[in-house]
Amino acid sequence: MNHVFFYDTLIGKIGIADNGVAITEVFFGDSSVPPGATIKETPLIKRAAKQLNEYFSGARRAFELPLAPAGTAFQQSVWRILKTIPYGQTLHYQAVAELAGNPKASRAVGMANNKNPIAIIIPCHRVIGKNGAMVGYGGGVAIKEKLLTLEKRHSGQSLHE
Repeated sequence: MNHVFFYDTLIGKIGIADNGVAITEVFFGDSSVPPGATIKETPLIKRAAKQLNEYFSGARRAFELPLAPAGTAFQQSVWRILKTIPYGQTLHYQAVAELAGNPKASRAVGMANNKNPIAIIIPCHRVIGKNGAMVGYGGGVAIKEKLLTLEKRHSGQSLHE
């Protein structure tokens, strides 16, 4: 059984979904209930919300949750790389492509980021343009900047360090 629950957060309303075993989605807004999902706050969803609130307050830098993002083998490889980007740091799309073993796949990395179903927890917001530009983000560039600024502030760094 799939469940989803919505929370008001520092960056607006977010939805968190689980499959009874792992978190399957974290998304922005409250208009998209995943197909077949029931609106219910499960213990796992509640735990994810608690960890997200700790993240927003600067008290948490890493998430400790079971995750089950649905995606292709390439997307999964990119998402695994994203989870290794340290809190408060960024990589550019080409660097992620190189880490994925395909230095010419910058655009494919961008598409994998776009398809990331577990925003924030799988930190696609930490991937920026090679020139430092805040390009693309499912929640909008303003939220991406807000998340990066939050991380930099809590890690004692400047945004463009």
